[in-house]
Amino acid sequence: MIYRYSLDLQMFAGEKTEKATPKKRQDARKKGQVAKSQDVSGALILLATFMCLMAFGNYIKERLVALFSDVFYHRLTTDVTKENVMVMLGDYGVQILLLLAPVLLVVVVMGVIANYAQVGFLLTGEPLKMKFSKLSPIQGFKKIFSMHALVEFLKSVFKLVIIGYLVYSTIWGARSSIAALGKVPVEEAFHFTAKITMNLGIKIAAALLVLAVLDYMYQRYEHEKSLKMSKQDIKDEYKKMEGDPLIKGKIRERQRRMALQRMMQEVPKADVIITNPTHFAVALKYDGTQMEAPQVIAKGQDFVALRIKEIAKEHGVVTIENKPLARALFQRAEIGDTIPGDLFQAVAEVLAYVYKLQGKVK
Repeated sequence: MIYRYSLDLQMFAGEKTEKATPKKRQDARKKGQVAKSQDVSGALILLATFMCLMAFGNYIKERLVALFSDVFYHRLTTDVTKENVMVMLGDYGVQILLLLAPVLLVVVVMGVIANYAQVGFLLTGEPLKMKFSKLSPIQGFKKIFSMHALVEFLKSVFKLVIIGYLVYSTIWGARSSIAALGKVPVEEAFHFTAKITMNLGIKIAAALLVLAVLDYMYQRYEHEKSLKMSKQDIKDEYKKMEGDPLIKGKIRERQRRMALQRMMQEVPKADVIITNPTHFAVALKYDGTQMEAPQVIAKGQDFVALRIKEIAKEHGVVTIENKPLARALFQRAEIGDTIPGDLFQAVAEVLAYVYKLQGKVK
């Protein structure tokens, strides 16, 4: 029964039910593990491209017509030489770049905006590092038949269904105009084709953008789920950040022992030990050439007090019993402090008595 209860507790402690800590999020971000949907970038770029074509349609048309006019009316009538061909290719390259410049600029800007809106500024080479685990066939099969792969497959099917429906509904709605294209001038046919293409492109881009927003929300949910930690994970992380409490406790204990040892080394230098026989012991030292008042160089309670008295006896340091003075000095003065001013008289009387016993004059 007890074993089963312990096992249940271990299983519960291992469940990833806690939100990720800031450190866990930061470490994941450094590795490139962020909530991001590729569909957002694709949908925004597609929508921006069609909007750009609508805005710069006349500009692109004029450049395109000028390019073909130059080919058929000028270039074909000149002699073909190596120099002419090189000049022609250079001119056409510049013309094509100017023709595509608005679209290319919009695509780059929207791509940057889409990525920055999702993950902010992030520059890391961690995902590019070679990992042999990615070459494992077993891991590959697990990814193919995983829940993530199934969700991605269903997303792709759903997008195809939506795009197919939009294409069908748009073309079916314009079926009469399409059937009459053989009876209209070429320019009008081109105009109609461009219009229906732009209409269809914007519809598809808008639908994909809505799906991309939903996909981004799903990716954020999956990302948060993957970052979840167990209570034991949080404890381990805290230990790494703050240090193992057991080790820190041992360090503090060692520091206390070293401080106690240093204090005991000062006891033989004391002029007097004032005690409350079984509870307190305070070692005082006074040097008129260096000190303005007597100084506490050691103090202790119970076992430490007993040890101070033993060391004092071994080195011939006088021990005086004075319960009120010992208690007051222990409670009101720390090691290295001079005694409080209101205790000067009492301590002076004790020191005078000690010096008299030893035959000293201070």
